[in-house]
Amino acid sequence: MSYIKIELLNGGAMNEEYQSTFVLLKPNAIQRRLVGDIIRRFEHKGLRIDAMKMIRIDMELAERHYGEHKGKAFYDELIEFITSGPSLAMVISGPDAIEAARYLVGDTNPLRAQPGTIRGEYAITTCKNIIHASGDVFAAQREIPRFFRQNELMSYHLDVEGDL
Repeated sequence: MSYIKIELLNGGAMNEEYQSTFVLLKPNAIQRRLVGDIIRRFEHKGLRIDAMKMIRIDMELAERHYGEHKGKAFYDELIEFITSGPSLAMVISGPDAIEAARYLVGDTNPLRAQPGTIRGEYAITTCKNIIHASGDVFAAQREIPRFFRQNELMSYHLDVEGDL
């Protein structure tokens, strides 16, 4: 079952797809007290927070979430890091939310991330790069239900959505 909403805003008046995506603030974002600034960036972009919760990712969830990287040199370090402290899981929605979130987050390798992006400003290593955002609609469709139940997702209208 997919929790991803894709619909056109204003009855099709806009060309952008209204999407939901998954974002995870990693333990170092929590430890460095960057949560407020990072959330502000998504809100200032015009994206909507449909769900949010602080979680402690256990080994099983970490291995499912990063399963595609199993066998790679950085896998064990990544699993150890993501389970080392609390993380903040979010579902963020809006016009082209997946691409918009990826743009705000920046390159996976923070040394290549553009200045002004979240990783470009706050991260220095790929393993501990502050934040995760779904790479595409298929990843979002897998990741959202991995972290949220359907009844934890909110769907509401922001008065400013017509201004986007």
